Amino acid sequence: MDGATALVRTFLAAGVDTVFANPGTSEMHLVAALDDHPDMRCVLALFEGGATGAADGHARMTGGVGATLLHLGPGFGNGWANLHNAKKAGVGLVAVVGDHARRHLAYDAPLKADLEGVARSVSDWLRVTAPGSVGADGAAAIRAALPGRIATLVLPADAAWSDGDAPAGTMAPPPEAPVDAGRVALAAGLLVRPGAALMLDGRMLYGEAAETAGRIAARTGCRLLAPHFCARIRRGAGAVAIETLAYRHAGAREVLEDVAELVLLGARHPVNFFAYPDLPSTPLPPATRVTELCPWNGPAEAWLAALAEAVGVTGAEEAPRMPARLPEAPGGPLTAEAVGAAVARALPEEAIFANEAISLAAPILAAMEGAAAHDRLDLTGGAIGDGLPVAVGAAVACPDRRVVAVVGDGSAMYTIQSLWTMARERLDVTVVILANRGYRILRAEMEAMGKPEPGRNARAMMDVAEPELDFVALAKGHGVDAVRVATGEALEAALAEALAVPGPRLIEAVL
Repeated sequence: MDGATALVRTFLAAGVDTVFANPGTSEMHLVAALDDHPDMRCVLALFEGGATGAADGHARMTGGVGATLLHLGPGFGNGWANLHNAKKAGVGLVAVVGDHARRHLAYDAPLKADLEGVARSVSDWLRVTAPGSVGADGAAAIRAALPGRIATLVLPADAAWSDGDAPAGTMAPPPEAPVDAGRVALAAGLLVRPGAALMLDGRMLYGEAAETAGRIAARTGCRLLAPHFCARIRRGAGAVAIETLAYRHAGAREVLEDVAELVLLGARHPVNFFAYPDLPSTPLPPATRVTELCPWNGPAEAWLAALAEAVGVTGAEEAPRMPARLPEAPGGPLTAEAVGAAVARALPEEAIFANEAISLAAPILAAMEGAAAHDRLDLTGGAIGDGLPVAVGAAVACPDRRVVAVVGDGSAMYTIQSLWTMARERLDVTVVILANRGYRILRAEMEAMGKPEPGRNARAMMDVAEPELDFVALAKGHGVDAVRVATGEALEAALAEALAVPGPRLIEAVL
């Protein structure tokens, strides 16, 4: 058996049955092996960042390992930004990257690059496999990714085509460090104090873990907090009430102002997105005491269960929940508030909301708080261009759920090719493009840095105008039906129409 076949069978045996790909010549033996295994779903992205972002979205919604197939160093480089976002999301993802046959590397062919150097900058685990070892190394990559890490497997062409390989069985994940009962008892004592808050991230923000956290809050009286950007968080009517930090320092500081004791459970220390003159790097008040119970991306479920037991949770507690509260119907010219109201009112039950609204996010997310129950996927690493591909991956993972993606116009252009993948795969994704004709977040950041109103050169680097982007034409060119709207009434009508039919639709919302 050749190495390529061994790798595909190893992935299938481990339950990794979907791969988001943009392959090249060095991967042709692997493509042939995929062709021989129709139980492996292969989803083509027209840009590597679309493949890596989709693998991220798929992993967020399945809770398993996402997989992507890339071509050499340049291909990995094109996918790097959304691998960065996936790393910050804490998802498990295996990136298989084809490379030249080993004997060919000495000739410095045009596509030869420092693949290992590029890959190491975003990978938690990296291995260059060899003939006869591909199946075993594939299993090791999946094992390395399972805790929620990026594992990169470099596959030289000769390792893919050489015989003498074999698929490997599923490898158990590495053992977790035991829960420290003393630290749990300390945290339990802190959470009953005035001004106590429990900050959560990752898997703690949805499903049974979020319910357990809600019972802890009900038992102790502590607040529940989450970062501004979450890989996946349960929101809408009936969801456990977890406060999220604001993007801006002032807003985050306001949320944290009364927090005297902050216990981190699988969450990072709060930090500003950027450094600003005359502001500290963290929005935490200086007097707040921070206690890390479990590190970010650690075995938080075990620590959460131990904490629930330590504070006396019985299961009968009523967790604090978000109320159902829909905004009034929007009317007149579109604003961010009107977009939020329209999307909140239209959102189906159990939808998946991919959020890349950027500078317009705050009023949109506020409107969504009382919408139908849904899962929200955010731009975790801040590298714009993940909204559309994350929506692709989520739709592939959950074909029975509607996906609604709200994406800024500048962000959308980074991975606009994802629309083609939506059309080809007939995915139930409704895309709302916020067409404000610029990178408005940069204007806000310039102001926050204390700089004057943008002049000609600065505006030229912030505006997406002259010529204006035509997202209706772009969508139709990628095979997606689209419409342009400029009023709240028109947006509500367009959303109702889009969500009533199968397949992808795009709505260009002109603000």
